[in-house]
Amino acid sequence: MEQRRLRARCVIAGGGPGGMMLGIGLARAGVDVVVLEKHADFLRDFRGDTVHPSTLDIIDQLGIRDGFEAIRHHSVSGLDIVLDGTRLHPIDFASLRGPNREIALMPQWDLLNLLAEHGRTLPGFRLLMSTEAVALQRDDTGRTTGLVARDDRGELRIDADLTVLADGRDDRLRAEAGLTPREFGVPIDVLWFRLDLPAGEVPPDTLAYVTPRTMLVTIPRTGYYQCGLLIPKGAFDDVRAAGLGALRDRITGAAPFLRGSAEAITEWSQVKLLAVQIDRLECWWTPGLLAIGDAAHAMSPAFGVGINYAIQDAVAAANALAAPLRDGSDLAPHLAALQRRRLPPVTHMQALQLRAHRLIAGRSAAILHTPPRWYERAMLALALPIARRAAARIVGRGFRPERLDDVPPTRSDQRSPATPST
Repeated sequence: MEQRRLRARCVIAGGGPGGMMLGIGLARAGVDVVVLEKHADFLRDFRGDTVHPSTLDIIDQLGIRDGFEAIRHHSVSGLDIVLDGTRLHPIDFASLRGPNREIALMPQWDLLNLLAEHGRTLPGFRLLMSTEAVALQRDDTGRTTGLVARDDRGELRIDADLTVLADGRDDRLRAEAGLTPREFGVPIDVLWFRLDLPAGEVPPDTLAYVTPRTMLVTIPRTGYYQCGLLIPKGAFDDVRAAGLGALRDRITGAAPFLRGSAEAITEWSQVKLLAVQIDRLECWWTPGLLAIGDAAHAMSPAFGVGINYAIQDAVAAANALAAPLRDGSDLAPHLAALQRRRLPPVTHMQALQLRAHRLIAGRSAAILHTPPRWYERAMLALALPIARRAAARIVGRGFRPERLDDVPPTRSDQRSPATPST
């Protein structure tokens, strides 16, 4: 029987934002790359839908902003938080420098379709849908030399100088490679569901409603809210036992204007449990292999930075690895340098996320009176202008934003796809 085999400089397991952006970055720099996506399409309800200014900068660099804007989405220059009944405006992206001073709230499947469409115009880029990476290939020294994949035709082997794991936090391949993450305790989980916009007047765009009892995230999408209700870690069984009525009461206790919308939750199948975790690999690479995004560092939903940090990893990786991949030179020093570059911003953001979760989980009393006392108003007046600028910079661009290196423009008529062999 003929053995199906492909050869590429780089093979990427996972067609999420990080994997897709790395494939594009390498292909535009002249590296032939194969991206594997195990599903037939991208139409799933992802958690990460916030496209931050750092990612919009990359969209502009790729020259696909017109295509991005043609997709229906919701853009905001700032987000409010309602804390103990008082509306605050702690994040204002309009204070950022540069052309992109807003976040775009776009379903992730639309973003991935846009990136896939652009990738297919680049020489050397090949996206294989319905193709799941199932095992690593290794040589006698233990070096990773590619992937074993499976599609509807059976087994497919892909030989590559570099194998990239970009397929998320529950990565079997990561364990096969001997990469074990360090886990950080997170005291909360999230119940994920959608609610229609209420009839009548709708409040300003609001990131979250926070009370001593709970926190309700309300991400505005076109025509509805994508909501996240924070619960104590491991408490989902208790929440279910209390019933849907108690769940709806928790929602409306935080955001009373959603009372009518919450009545539409009539089955537990409408509610998805997201087990929140934060972890990080001590080492992101082994010979011939690299992990990026959630495969290297699982982020929590706090501040909506997950897909943006995965894209930052991908951009930095493309910049660092394109030349040695083209030349066939030793990748090890470049992989080590890439981790040194990306580890500090990831570490800083995860530390902020952990602190935010512990503060929220540890609340047992209101922080502000309703309405705020005069001294509380004075403190807010002094602190919020500083907080707005700092939060916009940290959330909107991150601790170390990346930009794609300039490369000569590619031509779609010079395509040189991954080489098949038997």
